[in-house]
Amino acid sequence: MLKRLTSDDSLLLWLIALPGILHFVVFKYVPMLGNVIAFQDYSIFSGIADSPWVGFRHFASMFTYAEFYHILINTLLISLYSILFGFPAPLVLALLLNEIRRIWFKRSVQTLLYLPHFLSWVIVGSLFINLLTIDGFLNTISGWFGLPAKDYLTQPEYFRSILVSIGIWKEMGWGMIIYLAALSGINPNLYEAAMVDGAGRFRQMWSITLPSLLPAIVVLFLLRVGHVLDSNVEQVLILLNPLVRDVGEVIDTYVYRVGLLGAQFSLTTAIGIFKSLVGLLLVVGLNTLSRKTTGESIY
Repeated sequence: MLKRLTSDDSLLLWLIALPGILHFVVFKYVPMLGNVIAFQDYSIFSGIADSPWVGFRHFASMFTYAEFYHILINTLLISLYSILFGFPAPLVLALLLNEIRRIWFKRSVQTLLYLPHFLSWVIVGSLFINLLTIDGFLNTISGWFGLPAKDYLTQPEYFRSILVSIGIWKEMGWGMIIYLAALSGINPNLYEAAMVDGAGRFRQMWSITLPSLLPAIVVLFLLRVGHVLDSNVEQVLILLNPLVRDVGEVIDTYVYRVGLLGAQFSLTTAIGIFKSLVGLLLVVGLNTLSRKTTGESIY
């Protein structure tokens, strides 16, 4: 029998939730007040109170700046590649790992796959820089077969593929855990009934596993699309170099270079607001579309 919560129980629950609430208020909501500098000609010496108001001038400058469109295209291409190839990767891994019947082997593989998530981008970036440079391990192996050496990280035609591939390798094991948790909640009686009807492993996966995972897939996809203009700034900054800046410069690295190093705080804040609005519109639009087509949504 369910117990009705008393006032003391409710107070205790609020106290438990208080640290999380304070975290969001202090570190998420209060900093949003600083977005007002996007409408000012902000100076760190004058502060927000004394900086002159300029309205939407910085937004107009952003859209009339030719380099911004080039950087926007780079950001969209890298994000679309990451979604196209990176979003299905954890799902495929979870489905394959779910077919392993030896528990010790399954746990060992699972640990090895999500271990890279806990490595910092400094370590991962340094590892791949050493692998892909002109005198790195990959070129050493290629030299054994008489192939010419290439400095892959300075070749524009390779950079985006390398960037996306490294990101997938690092994070797909962590995303796999979410799908494995969803797989563990599927009623095993469904599989037993399918086996009685003569369904093979592939048919069980197609008719039972994937439909059962649809809510998790939809939620994760919508959350991923909401960050389509976000990039892993640590990863890009570590791997980016002047020779590939034309194809590797993204909005976040541009904000770092122009906003922090160039002290154009108002312009880069306007760019941040633009990114947030685009993400919000995509999430709301795709969430509505998903609710009408699949019946699944995040709200």
